[in-house]
Amino acid sequence: MKTVKICLNSIDKVKSFVNDITKFDTDFDLVSGRYVIDAKSIMGIFSLDLSKPIDLNIHAEDGMEHILEVLNPYIVE
Repeated sequence: MKTVKICLNSIDKVKSFVNDITKFDTDFDLVSGRYVIDAKSIMGIFSLDLSKPIDLNIHAEDGMEHILEVLNPYIVE
């Protein structure tokens, strides 16, 4: 598992993020405070505070480089 910080500060970013990660057969969790939601759930994402970066847990065994490449536009350092 790998954790990265992502920023989803607009509706368009959320839509494109969900479209990008649904292409992978891997589990993704978004963690905000004590809430953990499925990152592939657009309704779940909108229930979070999107004004600040959120932790994304990527549960992948292999192909992590490709996943991070696709998620690069959302990742913040």
